[in-house]
Amino acid sequence: MKWKVCGNRDNLEEVAGLEPDYMGFIYWELSSRALPAKGVDLSAVPQQIKRVGVFVDENAETIAEMSRRDQLDFVQLHGNEQPSDVQKIKTLVDLPLIKAFAPSQHFDFGTLDQYTEWVDYFLFDTKGPLPGGNGYEFDWSLLDQYTGSTPYWLSGGIGLESIEKLEEFLRQPGAKHCIAIDINSKFEDAPGLKNISALKKFRHAIKGEL
Repeated sequence: MKWKVCGNRDNLEEVAGLEPDYMGFIYWELSSRALPAKGVDLSAVPQQIKRVGVFVDENAETIAEMSRRDQLDFVQLHGNEQPSDVQKIKTLVDLPLIKAFAPSQHFDFGTLDQYTEWVDYFLFDTKGPLPGGNGYEFDWSLLDQYTGSTPYWLSGGIGLESIEKLEEFLRQPGAKHCIAIDINSKFEDAPGLKNISALKKFRHAIKGEL
């Protein structure tokens, strides 16, 4: 199982030293974890760790510009992007696209069909006051309703206390297409500053137990 540490900004080298498969960087200026407008030096992130840029309802041209500037490997769309928006982004940005959704009890998984032509992965997160990083966990059993074949990443309030439940979920039918775990706010000392000790424990669980 691959893992992604999202919302990175302040201690990139320490996080990179734990060798997550992906590191996420937030380009939405209203986020408390947003990169500064001038960017940050991402040279501490070695090539084998894939850089994921997280955007919220951003225009395709800006996404393309930031992707080139920071040499991103993936683009994650975490807003209310419509299929036509995603199509335009895919046309301008020659990178794998991840489209986030927040399933709730009455979520219609059929709406995902409109996106499958353009996205490479889905990401299932918790619906909260912000597009992401709310620290809330959603009911993972809802993913039993997902019958598509597009692989997805699991996010939403996952912390060290989630390990046992995560192990159980990954044995369920709904986890068939889950390829990565996305963590963020439960592993911070402050927004954008990750708790390395907690990340080490999670890494051990991901690599040794799940």
